[in-house]
Amino acid sequence: MRILLIDDHPLFREGVALLLKPLVEGLETWEAGSCEAAFELLAQRGSADLVLIDLGLPGLSGLEGLQRLRLEHPEVPVVVMSSSDDKDTVMAVLDAGAMGFIPKSSTSQVMLGALRLILAKGIYLPPSVFLAARASPAVAAAPAQGRSAAVASPAAGRRPADLGLTPRQADVLHLLLQGKPAKLIGRQLNLSLSTVKAHTSAVLRALNVTTRTQAVLAAGRMGLHFEEPAAGQGASDDCMASSSR
Repeated sequence: MRILLIDDHPLFREGVALLLKPLVEGLETWEAGSCEAAFELLAQRGSADLVLIDLGLPGLSGLEGLQRLRLEHPEVPVVVMSSSDDKDTVMAVLDAGAMGFIPKSSTSQVMLGALRLILAKGIYLPPSVFLAARASPAVAAAPAQGRSAAVASPAAGRRPADLGLTPRQADVLHLLLQGKPAKLIGRQLNLSLSTVKAHTSAVLRALNVTTRTQAVLAAGRMGLHFEEPAAGQGASDDCMASSSR
């Protein structure tokens, strides 16, 4: 697995790289101090498996970089790590296509747990993003004075099957949460565009939402996490989708 860290503070990048190291065997981390340097790295080395990006960057801002990443590298999931974690900021990055948000004000324990959850195909969002005054099952409540918050382990969350979703619908949902467009989802899962749209409608209904951003929030609130995508089921899924219409 290759993870690209985009942050203008070398010490922070090095610290996050050390946190990531034991999470996945054979992990390779790339570091960039700006969006411009990050895009040069991607051009030289090819696509990364995950991008962690700060918002307060010199030159091209983190939000602008996120938007460009979603446009030029729609296959790469992006998670924002920022010191600005108010609800408006988090909603803005989710609307721009990020699949998660980790506040820099988090303790190392929370950050490590959040990264572990993300690498285990879960969704991490700070409690501040939720409209309700209760914490998400995916994250801990805001810590009381003198106490650190903890992140639930991936096993503590829910799976798409708990919502009545089929394995292929779960695959579509996971790629949708990453901000991938329908055409790319279809190509990656070997599904027709009409089947992707049918599955997308089904997963949004299951989450009781109407947009991708709302789906990310719902998935974070539930602590939803995913298995590896099933292979070789595209044709049968197309038949099922067409027979259900």
